[in-house]
Amino acid sequence: MAEPRRNIRIVIIGDDLVGAGGDPKGLGWVGRVIAKTQSDYPRVDFYPLATPEISTAGMSEQWLEEASKRFAADTDNRLIVCLNPNDINSGITMSRSRLNLANILDTAASKGVQCFVVSPIPSRNPQLNYDIEHLAAGFEDVASRRSLPFVDCFRPLIDHAGFNEELKNSVLGLPGQLGHGLIAWLVLNQGWYRWLDLPEQEI
Repeated sequence: MAEPRRNIRIVIIGDDLVGAGGDPKGLGWVGRVIAKTQSDYPRVDFYPLATPEISTAGMSEQWLEEASKRFAADTDNRLIVCLNPNDINSGITMSRSRLNLANILDTAASKGVQCFVVSPIPSRNPQLNYDIEHLAAGFEDVASRRSLPFVDCFRPLIDHAGFNEELKNSVLGLPGQLGHGLIAWLVLNQGWYRWLDLPEQEI
């Protein structure tokens, strides 16, 4: 007889984007994904941990202690790593950024925690976007080498007029209602339900 499924606990680490920053409705992409992940069995609980301006170095240092407070021995524990361009602003090299992400993913695997990786989004600064694209490609390679799902939010959004308009008009350079909706759509359509082994829902 098949083992009963354990309830799922999902911790999400990242910067303001994880905390619905920029969204006037306060839902963010995370809230929209939660709304499309309805399951009574197994139950799916979300724990977003947003830290302003956090880099991969900060995530690598902090995630396990913080996530462990939300995980339990009898639940299916999972981690979403929502990446950002803060490594560039912090002067962290590409090789170090890749290593930081690798450390997060490998430590999680050693703890039996399954990971889902979300790329950085474009910036409203065109000069910065070249570096972000390079960084996102490096992150994708790290996830791919471990056969982990990776959501590319950079290439689909770099030339999106509505997304760029929201960034341009934002005080903090964050996406608004449309942008968060687009990020949620990308997440939901790039392996989300397969990762959770749940039936796909209408998006």
